[in-house]
Amino acid sequence: MELRGDRLVLRDAVEGDVARLREILETPEVAKWWGPVDEFDDMLAITRGGEVIGAIQYEEVEDPMYRSAGIDIFLDPRCHGQGYGQEAIRILARWLIEECGHHRLTIDPAAHNETAIRAYERVGFRRVGIMRAYERDPGTKRFHDGLLMDLLADELI
Repeated sequence: MELRGDRLVLRDAVEGDVARLREILETPEVAKWWGPVDEFDDMLAITRGGEVIGAIQYEEVEDPMYRSAGIDIFLDPRCHGQGYGQEAIRILARWLIEECGHHRLTIDPAAHNETAIRAYERVGFRRVGIMRAYERDPGTKRFHDGLLMDLLADELI
């Protein structure tokens, strides 16, 4: 799969991307939010001018009663604050809505990751609620709260 935006291309991650993706995951700015990743098969590499700058993944709920999709993303810290994360999410969200027929998308950052939360809000995601002791913190191994955010198809900015 290959999805194109103005500055970015999202494409299936391949074996040749693994070392670069691990390098990004091991940066302190990313490692504090992401734990170890064993497989990259279900990820799309985020590329800028052919260079891998991160990854984005999605998970679809196929049950007709709850049909939706969830998104998760990480970027090289050198690319933070430049709108690349927002663009990657918009590209994938548009594909999930227009091509896959999803009417609702979710994303669930750590409740204290205000930088990510603001970026997701700029795409149209809204705060739904706090999921208490939701995920294990990669650094301390304690559980921290997660923020459930969702976006309905007509809210994509």
